[in-house]
Amino acid sequence: QVQLVESGGGLVQAGGSLRLSCEASGPSFSSYRMGWFRQTPGKEREFVAGVDRSGEYTYYADSLKGRFTIDRANDKNTVSLHMHTLDPGDTAVYYCAAAKSWGSPYNKETYTYWGQGTQVTVYS
Repeated sequence: QVQLVESGGGLVQAGGSLRLSCEASGPSFSSYRMGWFRQTPGKEREFVAGVDRSGEYTYYADSLKGRFTIDRANDKNTVSLHMHTLDPGDTAVYYCAAAKSWGSPYNKETYTYWGQGTQVTVYS
């Protein structure tokens, strides 16, 4: 079992950047595929980005490609989400998630473990 703790959220002006981090505790971090999702009130949790176990392959929501980047450091048990050119539409609670299964990285049902989330608010 892995426990996930997100950090790095906050208030940022439109056009700015923010880096979210997720630290995992528990054994075998490198055996988990990792992902970031976000959610706003009244809406479904949506996929943002994912990374495979080694960090070689990454996946992005089409609407976020080019602005967001995911990477992981298996030696530090961390996964990060680098967000650039932020827009008020990016305002959400961002969640880190871990998956052991072979399901689609885009699908939230693939992920078994979730962090508590970190709030990102972008103001214009």
